[in-house]
Amino acid sequence: MDRRVQRIIVLMGEAKCREVTLCEMAQAVNLTAPHLCRLFKAEVGLPPLQYLKHLRMREAVGLLESTFLSVKEVMLRVGFRDESHFVRDFKAMFGLTPTQYRADLQNNDGRVSDEIKNR
Repeated sequence: MDRRVQRIIVLMGEAKCREVTLCEMAQAVNLTAPHLCRLFKAEVGLPPLQYLKHLRMREAVGLLESTFLSVKEVMLRVGFRDESHFVRDFKAMFGLTPTQYRADLQNNDGRVSDEIKNR
């Protein structure tokens, strides 16, 4: 994998809780934003901001499974600022709202179906 893409992935991991712009990412590896998008998508299969959203959603799943934090607290910890966007994006990715996801966990002795988890 291209070292610049690896650097961006590390940067994303370090900045999951705060706003990161495409320009910031591009500047971190001395590329233009369009060039970074092309390179990142070619290497990873997703544009950088979509990849970051997936990272944040995976982190949210981990928090929903392992903590008693409210959905709003989870949302803030993973870098979302708007609850309606978070819930909408979560549902688009996993087919359930965060509240439904947690309820599914509780109804199935802490297990979520593989179909949901592997999305």
